[in-house]
Amino acid sequence: MIDLKKKCWREKVTAELTMAHVVQFAHEMGANMNAAEVAEFLNHNGTAQNVWIHMMQAGEQYIKSSLKTKSVNLPVVSRPRVQAAMVQ
Repeated sequence: MIDLKKKCWREKVTAELTMAHVVQFAHEMGANMNAAEVAEFLNHNGTAQNVWIHMMQAGEQYIKSSLKTKSVNLPVVSRPRVQAAMVQ
């Protein structure tokens, strides 16, 4: 049974990149941008939409890869075979 009160239980996963994240990324790349410049960058020519699309694609690939790996590592369970008796 699934314990819905556990913090790790999820029906949906939501990921977001905040202005603070993008400012940090910019600083790591050597660009000194403030929040207003980041907002302009994200809203220019659909950049924010493109980031969302890439995040969704990356998430899909990660999940598929994880499922593929998980299915390979699942133990094989051997079960005794039951044969039906022939009724004459």
